[in-house]
Amino acid sequence: MTGNSDQTQDGADAFRAVLTPHRSLSPRGFLILMVAMGAISFITGMLFLVAGAWPVFGFFGLDVLLVYIAFRLNYRSGRLYETLDLTPARLVLTRVHPCGRRERFDCNPYWARVNLREWPDGRTSLSIISRGTELAFGSFLTDDERRDLASALREALLTARGGVRI
Repeated sequence: MTGNSDQTQDGADAFRAVLTPHRSLSPRGFLILMVAMGAISFITGMLFLVAGAWPVFGFFGLDVLLVYIAFRLNYRSGRLYETLDLTPARLVLTRVHPCGRRERFDCNPYWARVNLREWPDGRTSLSIISRGTELAFGSFLTDDERRDLASALREALLTARGGVRI
């Protein structure tokens, strides 16, 4: 998650946050992992092949293929991102899906309210409510990241509305 405040053309503060899912394994790390798994599976499979258990060799290749497919699907879902753009005139939440489809939620910051739901076990969910419409966002963030974002967005909404900080 990244966020910052900028100045708009009329001098008022603007808030922008780009929310992206975390992927702990870089593309280079993925390549190293797949090469290591492939090498280990190939060597182990060759040992079984030499020992006469030739069907096992194919299963060692199959497990590498399944791990590869799982990671590729995970990386594909990681292309989802959301942007929050707040100016005194409007709050815009844009969600871009991995396939490129865009969803946009646009509202007046004076009517917008940040809703952070917290369950007893520590789980959270984050949404924006405006004039009876509620839109959940940041579902891929951790609970602590949602709490931090809710706090920052509430403060940015107060600033955009011209409110006094107490």
